[in-house]
Amino acid sequence: MFRVAIAQFAVDRRVLALAFARMADGIGNSFLIIVIPLYVTSGIVGGETFGLSESMIIGIILSLFGFLNSSFQPLTGRLSDRTGRRKLFILIGLGGLAVTNLAYVFAGSYLSLVVIRGLQGISVSFIIPASVALVNELATTGDRGGNMGVYNTFRLVGFGAGPVAAGAVVNLGPYTLPGGLAISGFDAAFYIAVITASLSYLLVTVLITDPDTTNATAGADLSIDVWDRSGSKVFDPIFTLGLASLCMAASIALFATIQPQVNERLGQGATWFGLQFAAFIVAQIVLQTPIGRACDRFGRRPFIVTGMVILVPSTLVQGFILTPESMFVARLAQGIAGAMVFAPALALAGDLAPEGESGSKLSVLTMAFGFGIAIGPFSSGALIEYGFHVPFIFGTVLAAMGAILVYTQVEESLESTEPIPLPFVGSD
Repeated sequence: MFRVAIAQFAVDRRVLALAFARMADGIGNSFLIIVIPLYVTSGIVGGETFGLSESMIIGIILSLFGFLNSSFQPLTGRLSDRTGRRKLFILIGLGGLAVTNLAYVFAGSYLSLVVIRGLQGISVSFIIPASVALVNELATTGDRGGNMGVYNTFRLVGFGAGPVAAGAVVNLGPYTLPGGLAISGFDAAFYIAVITASLSYLLVTVLITDPDTTNATAGADLSIDVWDRSGSKVFDPIFTLGLASLCMAASIALFATIQPQVNERLGQGATWFGLQFAAFIVAQIVLQTPIGRACDRFGRRPFIVTGMVILVPSTLVQGFILTPESMFVARLAQGIAGAMVFAPALALAGDLAPEGESGSKLSVLTMAFGFGIAIGPFSSGALIEYGFHVPFIFGTVLAAMGAILVYTQVEESLESTEPIPLPFVGSD
Protein backbone atom coordinates (compact mmCIF):
# COMPACT_ATOMS: atom_id res chain seq x y z
CA MET A 1 0.00 0.00 0.00
CA PHE A 2 2.79 2.39 0.89
CA ARG A 3 4.52 1.74 -2.46
CA VAL A 4 1.26 2.42 -4.30
CA ALA A 5 0.92 5.74 -2.48
CA ILE A 6 4.49 6.66 -3.36
CA ALA A 7 3.83 5.95 -7.05
CA GLN A 8 0.61 7.94 -6.97
CA PHE A 9 2.18 11.05 -5.45
CA ALA A 10 5.57 10.63 -7.18
CA VAL A 11 7.67 11.90 -4.30
CA ASP A 12 10.59 10.65 -2.24
CA ARG A 13 9.53 7.94 0.22
CA ARG A 14 10.84 10.04 3.10
CA VAL A 15 8.81 13.05 2.00
CA LEU A 16 5.63 10.97 1.96
CA ALA A 17 6.48 9.49 5.35
CA LEU A 18 7.08 12.97 6.74
CA ALA A 19 3.78 14.14 5.21
CA PHE A 20 1.94 11.30 6.96
CA ALA A 21 3.73 12.14 10.21
CA ARG A 22 2.73 15.81 9.96
CA MET A 23 -0.84 14.76 9.19
CA ALA A 24 -0.90 12.72 12.39
CA ASP A 25 0.46 15.44 14.65
CA GLY A 26 -1.73 17.98 12.83
CA ILE A 27 -4.85 16.08 13.86
CA GLY A 28 -3.86 16.16 17.51
CA ASN A 29 -2.67 19.76 17.50
CA SER A 30 -5.78 21.11 15.75
CA PHE A 31 -7.89 19.08 18.21
CA LEU A 32 -6.77 21.53 20.85
CA ILE A 33 -8.03 24.58 18.94
CA ILE A 34 -11.56 23.35 19.67
CA VAL A 35 -10.96 21.59 22.99
CA ILE A 36 -9.05 24.31 24.87
CA PRO A 37 -11.82 26.97 24.72
CA LEU A 38 -14.34 24.35 25.85
CA TYR A 39 -12.00 23.23 28.63
CA VAL A 40 -11.47 26.77 29.93
CA THR A 41 -15.22 27.45 30.11
CA SER A 42 -16.14 24.02 31.50
CA GLY A 43 -15.58 24.90 35.16
CA ILE A 44 -12.91 22.21 35.51
CA VAL A 45 -10.11 24.77 35.41
CA GLY A 46 -9.76 27.35 38.17
CA GLY A 47 -7.15 29.49 39.88
CA GLU A 48 -5.98 33.05 39.48
CA THR A 49 -7.30 34.93 36.45
CA PHE A 50 -5.25 38.12 37.03
CA GLY A 51 -8.37 40.17 36.38
CA LEU A 52 -8.89 38.73 32.90
CA SER A 53 -12.14 37.34 31.52
CA GLU A 54 -12.39 33.76 30.31
CA SER A 55 -12.59 34.92 26.70
CA MET A 56 -9.40 36.94 27.12
CA ILE A 57 -7.65 33.95 28.71
CA ILE A 58 -8.72 31.78 25.77
CA GLY A 59 -7.36 34.37 23.36
CA ILE A 60 -4.03 34.52 25.19
CA ILE A 61 -3.70 30.73 25.27
CA LEU A 62 -4.43 30.33 21.56
CA SER A 63 -2.42 33.31 20.32
CA LEU A 64 0.59 32.57 22.54
CA PHE A 65 1.09 29.31 20.65
CA GLY A 66 1.31 31.12 17.32
CA PHE A 67 3.54 33.95 18.45
CA LEU A 68 6.06 31.70 20.23
CA ASN A 69 6.01 29.19 17.39
CA SER A 70 6.75 31.86 14.78
CA SER A 71 9.27 33.75 16.93
CA PHE A 72 11.44 30.70 17.58
CA GLN A 73 11.43 29.35 14.02
CA PRO A 74 14.40 31.40 12.73
CA LEU A 75 16.47 30.20 15.70
CA THR A 76 15.57 26.53 15.36
CA GLY A 77 15.97 26.75 11.59
CA ARG A 78 19.51 28.09 11.98
CA LEU A 79 20.38 25.48 14.60
CA SER A 80 19.17 22.65 12.36
CA ASP A 81 21.35 24.08 9.57
CA ARG A 82 24.42 24.21 11.78
CA THR A 83 23.99 20.69 13.07
CA GLY A 84 22.62 19.18 9.85
CA ARG A 85 20.23 17.15 12.02
CA ARG A 86 16.75 17.73 10.60
CA LYS A 87 15.39 14.46 11.96
CA LEU A 88 16.62 15.18 15.49
CA PHE A 89 14.91 18.57 15.57
CA ILE A 90 11.64 17.09 14.32
CA LEU A 91 11.79 14.40 17.00
CA ILE A 92 12.52 16.97 19.73
CA GLY A 93 9.44 18.91 18.68
CA LEU A 94 7.20 15.85 18.44
CA GLY A 95 8.41 14.59 21.80
CA GLY A 96 7.62 17.98 23.32
CA LEU A 97 4.14 17.87 21.80
CA ALA A 98 3.44 14.40 23.19
CA VAL A 99 4.55 15.37 26.71
CA THR A 100 2.66 18.66 26.77
CA ASN A 101 -0.50 17.04 25.37
CA LEU A 102 -0.38 14.65 28.30
CA ALA A 103 0.21 17.55 30.70
CA TYR A 104 -3.26 18.93 29.93
CA VAL A 105 -4.78 15.96 31.76
CA PHE A 106 -3.15 17.18 34.98
CA ALA A 107 -3.60 20.92 34.43
CA GLY A 108 -5.92 22.50 36.96
CA SER A 109 -5.31 26.23 36.61
CA TYR A 110 -5.49 28.90 33.93
CA LEU A 111 -1.81 29.67 34.38
CA SER A 112 -0.83 26.05 33.80
CA LEU A 113 -2.77 26.03 30.52
CA VAL A 114 -0.93 29.17 29.40
CA VAL A 115 2.43 27.59 30.23
CA ILE A 116 1.61 24.29 28.52
CA ARG A 117 0.35 25.95 25.34
CA GLY A 118 3.42 28.19 25.27
CA LEU A 119 5.69 25.15 25.51
CA GLN A 120 3.74 23.57 22.67
CA GLY A 121 4.39 26.61 20.52
CA ILE A 122 8.12 26.27 21.16
CA SER A 123 7.94 22.53 20.45
CA VAL A 124 6.29 23.08 17.06
CA SER A 125 8.95 25.67 16.21
CA PHE A 126 11.42 22.76 16.17
CA ILE A 127 9.22 20.78 13.77
CA ILE A 128 8.24 23.24 11.04
CA PRO A 129 11.59 24.66 9.79
CA ALA A 130 13.31 21.29 9.98
CA SER A 131 10.44 19.56 8.17
CA VAL A 132 10.25 22.08 5.34
CA ALA A 133 14.05 22.07 5.03
CA LEU A 134 14.05 18.28 4.87
CA VAL A 135 11.44 18.26 2.10
CA ASN A 136 13.47 20.88 0.23
CA GLU A 137 16.69 18.88 0.49
CA LEU A 138 15.08 15.58 -0.50
CA ALA A 139 13.64 17.22 -3.63
CA THR A 140 15.32 18.45 -6.79
CA THR A 141 14.69 21.58 -8.82
CA GLY A 142 12.52 19.58 -11.20
CA ASP A 143 10.16 18.18 -8.55
CA ARG A 144 10.46 20.58 -5.59
CA GLY A 145 7.03 22.12 -6.14
CA GLY A 146 5.34 18.73 -6.28
CA ASN A 147 7.08 17.59 -3.10
CA MET A 148 6.05 20.76 -1.27
CA GLY A 149 2.50 20.32 -2.54
CA VAL A 150 2.22 16.73 -1.29
CA TYR A 151 3.71 17.66 2.08
CA ASN A 152 1.28 20.57 2.54
CA THR A 153 -1.70 18.52 1.35
CA PHE A 154 -1.32 15.85 4.03
CA ARG A 155 -0.49 18.42 6.70
CA LEU A 156 -3.70 20.30 5.90
CA VAL A 157 -5.75 17.09 5.88
CA GLY A 158 -4.66 16.53 9.48
CA PHE A 159 -5.25 20.14 10.45
CA GLY A 160 -8.73 20.10 8.90
CA ALA A 161 -9.79 16.73 10.32
CA GLY A 162 -8.90 17.51 13.95
CA PRO A 163 -11.52 20.19 14.67
CA VAL A 164 -14.26 18.13 12.99
CA ALA A 165 -13.72 15.23 15.41
CA ALA A 166 -12.74 17.18 18.52
CA GLY A 167 -16.19 18.46 19.48
CA ALA A 168 -17.72 15.01 19.08
CA VAL A 169 -15.05 13.38 21.26
CA VAL A 170 -15.68 15.88 24.07
CA ASN A 171 -19.48 15.75 23.85
CA LEU A 172 -19.71 11.95 23.78
CA GLY A 173 -17.75 11.58 27.02
CA PRO A 174 -17.32 10.28 29.65
CA TYR A 175 -15.97 6.97 28.41
CA THR A 176 -15.62 3.68 30.25
CA LEU A 177 -12.38 1.83 29.53
CA PRO A 178 -11.68 -1.88 30.04
CA GLY A 179 -11.43 -2.52 33.76
CA GLY A 180 -14.15 -0.03 34.60
CA LEU A 181 -11.94 3.07 34.45
CA ALA A 182 -13.91 6.15 33.33
CA ILE A 183 -12.37 9.18 31.66
CA SER A 184 -13.99 12.47 30.70
CA GLY A 185 -14.46 13.68 27.14
CA PHE A 186 -11.75 16.27 27.70
CA ASP A 187 -9.23 13.69 28.93
CA ALA A 188 -10.10 11.47 25.95
CA ALA A 189 -9.35 14.36 23.59
CA PHE A 190 -6.00 15.02 25.27
CA TYR A 191 -5.08 11.33 25.12
CA ILE A 192 -5.91 11.26 21.40
CA ALA A 193 -3.58 14.23 20.93
CA VAL A 194 -0.86 12.29 22.80
CA ILE A 195 -1.41 9.24 20.59
CA THR A 196 -1.23 11.20 17.33
CA ALA A 197 1.98 12.97 18.39
CA SER A 198 3.47 9.62 19.44
CA LEU A 199 2.46 8.01 16.14
CA SER A 200 4.09 10.87 14.28
CA TYR A 201 7.23 10.41 16.41
CA LEU A 202 7.30 6.69 15.53
CA LEU A 203 6.89 7.34 11.79
CA VAL A 204 9.74 9.84 11.76
CA THR A 205 11.98 7.57 13.83
CA VAL A 206 11.49 4.56 11.57
CA LEU A 207 11.12 6.07 8.10
CA ILE A 208 13.07 9.34 8.02
CA THR A 209 16.80 9.84 7.51
CA ASP A 210 18.77 13.04 7.00
CA PRO A 211 20.09 13.66 3.47
CA ASP A 212 23.85 13.28 3.15
CA THR A 213 24.09 16.75 1.58
CA THR A 214 22.76 18.34 4.76
CA ASN A 215 25.44 16.73 6.87
CA ALA A 216 28.15 17.72 4.43
CA THR A 217 27.23 21.39 4.05
CA ALA A 218 25.79 22.39 7.41
CA GLY A 219 27.61 25.24 9.10
CA ALA A 220 27.65 27.63 6.11
CA ASP A 221 26.73 31.31 6.41
CA LEU A 222 23.22 31.37 7.87
CA SER A 223 22.39 35.06 7.59
CA ILE A 224 19.04 36.07 6.10
CA ASP A 225 19.21 39.04 3.77
CA VAL A 226 16.65 41.82 3.70
CA TRP A 227 18.15 43.77 0.78
CA ASP A 228 18.93 42.36 -2.65
CA ARG A 229 22.69 41.88 -3.01
CA SER A 230 22.63 41.83 -6.81
CA GLY A 231 21.42 45.43 -6.99
CA SER A 232 18.71 44.64 -9.56
CA LYS A 233 15.93 44.72 -6.96
CA VAL A 234 15.34 46.43 -3.62
CA PHE A 235 14.49 43.45 -1.39
CA ASP A 236 15.95 39.95 -1.20
CA PRO A 237 13.53 37.56 -2.97
CA ILE A 238 13.18 35.18 -0.01
CA PHE A 239 12.49 38.10 2.32
CA THR A 240 9.92 39.39 -0.20
CA LEU A 241 8.21 36.01 -0.29
CA GLY A 242 8.08 36.11 3.51
CA LEU A 243 6.34 39.51 3.43
CA ALA A 244 3.88 38.22 0.84
CA SER A 245 3.18 35.14 2.98
CA LEU A 246 2.45 37.37 5.98
CA CYS A 247 0.07 39.53 3.93
CA MET A 248 -1.69 36.45 2.55
CA ALA A 249 -2.06 34.74 5.93
CA ALA A 250 -3.37 37.87 7.65
CA SER A 251 -5.93 38.47 4.88
CA ILE A 252 -7.24 34.92 5.12
CA ALA A 253 -7.28 34.78 8.94
CA LEU A 254 -9.43 37.93 9.31
CA PHE A 255 -12.49 35.69 9.09
CA ALA A 256 -11.72 33.56 12.14
CA THR A 257 -12.67 35.86 15.03
CA ILE A 258 -15.77 37.65 13.72
CA GLN A 259 -18.18 34.73 13.56
CA PRO A 260 -21.02 36.53 15.43
CA GLN A 261 -20.87 39.53 13.09
CA VAL A 262 -20.65 37.34 9.97
CA ASN A 263 -23.60 35.20 11.05
CA GLU A 264 -25.72 38.24 11.92
CA ARG A 265 -25.00 40.03 8.65
CA LEU A 266 -25.65 36.99 6.46
CA GLY A 267 -28.56 35.66 8.53
CA GLN A 268 -26.90 32.29 8.95
CA GLY A 269 -26.05 29.84 11.71
CA ALA A 270 -22.91 28.11 12.90
CA THR A 271 -23.20 25.38 10.24
CA TRP A 272 -22.82 27.85 7.37
CA PHE A 273 -19.93 29.58 9.13
CA GLY A 274 -18.20 26.23 9.56
CA LEU A 275 -18.61 25.47 5.86
CA GLN A 276 -17.26 28.89 4.91
CA PHE A 277 -14.30 28.49 7.25
CA ALA A 278 -13.58 25.03 5.86
CA ALA A 279 -13.82 26.15 2.22
CA PHE A 280 -10.32 27.60 2.36
CA ILE A 281 -8.83 24.38 3.73
CA VAL A 282 -10.72 22.21 1.21
CA ALA A 283 -9.38 24.24 -1.70
CA GLN A 284 -5.87 23.92 -0.28
CA ILE A 285 -6.14 20.15 0.10
CA VAL A 286 -7.46 19.65 -3.43
CA LEU A 287 -5.08 22.03 -5.23
CA GLN A 288 -1.74 22.00 -3.37
CA THR A 289 -0.32 18.92 -5.09
CA PRO A 290 -1.42 19.64 -8.70
CA ILE A 291 -0.31 23.29 -8.43
CA GLY A 292 2.98 22.21 -6.90
CA ARG A 293 3.59 19.87 -9.83
CA ALA A 294 2.49 22.50 -12.34
CA CYS A 295 4.95 25.06 -10.98
CA ASP A 296 7.76 22.55 -11.61
CA ARG A 297 6.86 22.72 -15.33
CA PHE A 298 5.66 26.25 -15.88
CA GLY A 299 7.62 28.21 -13.27
CA ARG A 300 7.05 29.40 -9.71
CA ARG A 301 6.52 33.13 -10.23
CA PRO A 302 3.39 33.08 -12.45
CA PHE A 303 1.48 31.04 -9.87
CA ILE A 304 2.59 33.18 -6.93
CA VAL A 305 1.72 36.47 -8.63
CA THR A 306 -1.61 35.17 -9.91
CA GLY A 307 -2.52 33.81 -6.49
CA MET A 308 -1.77 37.14 -4.82
CA VAL A 309 -3.83 38.96 -7.44
CA ILE A 310 -6.83 36.62 -6.92
CA LEU A 311 -6.51 37.24 -3.18
CA VAL A 312 -7.29 40.96 -3.62
CA PRO A 313 -10.91 40.77 -4.91
CA SER A 314 -11.71 37.56 -3.00
CA THR A 315 -10.85 39.36 0.25
CA LEU A 316 -12.52 42.68 -0.58
CA VAL A 317 -15.85 41.17 -1.64
CA GLN A 318 -16.32 39.50 1.76
CA GLY A 319 -16.95 42.90 3.32
CA PHE A 320 -19.91 43.62 1.04
CA ILE A 321 -21.69 40.38 0.09
CA LEU A 322 -25.00 39.56 1.78
CA THR A 323 -25.63 35.82 1.30
CA PRO A 324 -24.06 32.70 2.85
CA GLU A 325 -23.53 31.16 -0.57
CA SER A 326 -21.55 34.16 -1.80
CA MET A 327 -19.35 34.09 1.29
CA PHE A 328 -18.65 30.40 0.70
CA VAL A 329 -17.57 31.12 -2.88
CA ALA A 330 -15.37 34.01 -1.72
CA ARG A 331 -13.66 31.83 0.87
CA LEU A 332 -13.19 29.12 -1.73
CA ALA A 333 -11.53 31.70 -4.00
CA GLN A 334 -9.21 32.65 -1.14
CA GLY A 335 -8.30 29.00 -0.78
CA ILE A 336 -7.46 28.79 -4.47
CA ALA A 337 -5.30 31.90 -4.12
CA GLY A 338 -3.52 30.44 -1.10
CA ALA A 339 -2.85 27.16 -2.89
CA MET A 340 -1.32 29.05 -5.82
CA VAL A 341 1.03 30.92 -3.49
CA PHE A 342 2.15 28.61 -0.72
CA ALA A 343 3.76 25.57 -2.40
CA PRO A 344 5.30 27.56 -5.31
CA ALA A 345 6.68 30.15 -2.86
CA LEU A 346 8.34 27.45 -0.75
CA ALA A 347 9.68 25.83 -3.91
CA LEU A 348 11.09 29.13 -5.19
CA ALA A 349 12.72 29.86 -1.84
CA GLY A 350 14.11 26.32 -1.84
CA ASP A 351 15.57 26.86 -5.30
CA LEU A 352 17.38 29.96 -4.06
CA ALA A 353 18.55 28.59 -0.70
CA PRO A 354 22.22 27.49 -0.68
CA GLU A 355 22.90 23.91 0.33
CA GLY A 356 22.79 23.46 4.08
CA GLU A 357 20.82 26.68 4.68
CA SER A 358 17.30 25.48 3.93
CA GLY A 359 16.23 25.66 7.57
CA SER A 360 17.11 29.31 8.06
CA LYS A 361 16.00 30.47 4.60
CA LEU A 362 12.66 28.70 4.43
CA SER A 363 11.87 29.59 8.06
CA VAL A 364 11.44 33.16 6.83
CA LEU A 365 8.29 32.04 4.96
CA THR A 366 6.92 29.74 7.67
CA MET A 367 7.58 32.32 10.38
CA ALA A 368 5.90 35.08 8.37
CA PHE A 369 2.89 32.88 7.65
CA GLY A 370 2.54 32.12 11.37
CA PHE A 371 2.69 35.80 12.30
CA GLY A 372 0.08 36.52 9.64
CA ILE A 373 -2.25 33.89 11.09
CA ALA A 374 -1.85 35.58 14.49
CA ILE A 375 -2.17 39.17 13.20
CA GLY A 376 -5.29 38.56 11.10
CA PRO A 377 -7.74 37.67 13.91
CA PHE A 378 -6.37 40.41 16.15
CA SER A 379 -6.84 42.99 13.37
CA SER A 380 -10.38 41.95 12.51
CA GLY A 381 -11.38 41.97 16.17
CA ALA A 382 -10.12 45.54 16.52
CA LEU A 383 -11.42 46.89 13.19
CA ILE A 384 -14.89 45.33 13.13
CA GLU A 385 -16.11 48.08 15.48
CA TYR A 386 -15.70 50.62 12.65
CA GLY A 387 -17.91 48.70 10.23
CA PHE A 388 -18.24 45.18 8.85
CA HIS A 389 -16.37 46.05 5.68
CA VAL A 390 -13.35 47.67 7.38
CA PRO A 391 -11.39 44.48 8.30
CA PHE A 392 -11.75 43.18 4.76
CA ILE A 393 -10.59 46.48 3.25
CA PHE A 394 -7.54 46.23 5.51
CA GLY A 395 -6.93 42.67 4.29
CA THR A 396 -7.35 43.80 0.70
CA VAL A 397 -4.67 46.46 1.14
CA LEU A 398 -2.32 43.82 2.57
CA ALA A 399 -3.04 41.44 -0.32
CA ALA A 400 -2.41 44.21 -2.87
CA MET A 401 0.88 45.11 -1.19
CA GLY A 402 1.93 41.46 -1.29
CA ALA A 403 1.04 41.18 -4.99
CA ILE A 404 3.02 44.31 -5.85
CA LEU A 405 6.03 43.12 -3.85
CA VAL A 406 6.12 39.73 -5.57
CA TYR A 407 5.55 41.17 -9.03
CA THR A 408 8.33 43.77 -8.70
CA GLN A 409 10.87 42.04 -6.45
CA VAL A 410 10.79 38.31 -7.29
CA GLU A 411 12.15 36.73 -10.46
CA GLU A 412 11.67 33.22 -11.76
CA SER A 413 14.06 30.67 -10.25
CA LEU A 414 13.76 27.95 -12.91
CA GLU A 415 16.13 28.27 -15.84
CA SER A 416 13.68 26.82 -18.36
CA THR A 417 9.91 26.50 -18.22
CA GLU A 418 7.13 25.47 -20.58
CA PRO A 419 4.64 28.09 -21.81
CA ILE A 420 1.57 28.22 -19.60
CA PRO A 421 -1.62 27.53 -21.60
CA LEU A 422 -3.57 29.99 -19.42
CA PRO A 423 -3.41 33.78 -19.03
CA PHE A 424 -1.52 33.79 -15.75
CA VAL A 425 -0.53 37.20 -14.49
CA GLY A 426 3.16 37.96 -14.28
CA SER A 427 4.53 35.19 -16.47
CA ASP A 428 7.84 35.95 -18.08
